[in-house]
Amino acid sequence: MRPPITVGIDGFPESPPAAHWAAREALLRDVALRLVHAWILLAPTDPEVTSGEDIPRGDDQNYWARRLLSDTVGELRAAHPELRVTAELVPQETVPALLAAGRDAEMLVLGSRGRGTIGGFLLGSTGRQTLARGTRPMVLVHADDGGRNADVTVGLGLRRAADEVLEFAFDAAARRGGSLRAVHAGAHRADPDATAALSAALLPWRDKYPRVPVAEEITSERAGRGVVRAAAGSGLLVLGRDGAGHGGVPRLGAVTHAAVHHAPCPVAVVPCG
Repeated sequence: MRPPITVGIDGFPESPPAAHWAAREALLRDVALRLVHAWILLAPTDPEVTSGEDIPRGDDQNYWARRLLSDTVGELRAAHPELRVTAELVPQETVPALLAAGRDAEMLVLGSRGRGTIGGFLLGSTGRQTLARGTRPMVLVHADDGGRNADVTVGLGLRRAADEVLEFAFDAAARRGGSLRAVHAGAHRADPDATAALSAALLPWRDKYPRVPVAEEITSERAGRGVVRAAAGSGLLVLGRDGAGHGGVPRLGAVTHAAVHHAPCPVAVVPCG
């Protein structure tokens, strides 16, 4: 059995859009959806939460957390009756709990509270640490990501192999029935080496996914600005992330940092290497 898609749930407005995006993705991939709410102050208890369960308020320290998950499960099942969904409470620090939940997941989905100069600060340390340290593909969904465009954009650096990124991007476009735009930003406008390298990187994946229309783009824009601009009109932007930064400390690169703060669609971050 394939692993589930896991989505982190909290009480902020971005949680429902992230949960619904994850639910649609689970149906596309024919896998289950797992909701996780983690908080260090939760009391140890039976972790599984079901929709419509009787939750007596009383002195239950976990009442609001259980209510949040129960309501979310009920909402998802009403919107997607065929969805297989479970939910659980995890009495741990949020980042370690999400990282652990993501290790055995098809992907980990997180919500983000905004875009732009102010919204950029709203990703918060939880999102940054999880995106930087996760070992499976992670998708960041903004609260206003309401579109469901089938097309996918993938940003490529071309300095090293990007098979994990391209496999994820082509597979996502194929499942949605959309096209794929492959973008390399930061090159000289007429750089034949970059053009040749991009075409070579895409060739085996074009052969594997012959029904996915592919457009190639080389731009001299700064990398972050270029991939964000190219993602306009797409339903998903896919980027790679190296295993660690300087000194072995996991971190988000400048392009990923720009994308998760400014991209006009959900952003998938795929660990490489």
